[in-house]
Amino acid sequence: MTNYAFPSDLVRAQSAWYAAYQELAAEESTARTAVLRRRLQRLSVQIATHPYWADIPGHAPAARMALKELAWQELRP
Repeated sequence: MTNYAFPSDLVRAQSAWYAAYQELAAEESTARTAVLRRRLQRLSVQIATHPYWADIPGHAPAARMALKELAWQELRP
C-alpha cells in the first residue's frame, strides 16, 4: 500500500464515520437512528469534499481506500 499523508481532520472524520455507523448498527431506539443517520450524512460530505482529494486526482480511489483502512485500524483495540 502506498503511504499517504492524510490530514488529521480527515482521518478523524473517517474514524467518526465508522464509530457512528457502528453505533447505528447497534441502536435499538428508532428515535436515535435519525440523529445517527444525519451524522453519517454530514461526515460523508465532510470526507468527500475535503480539499485533500484535489491534491491527488490520479490516485484518489487508492487513497480513499487507504484512508478507510487507516481509520478502521484506529478503531480496533
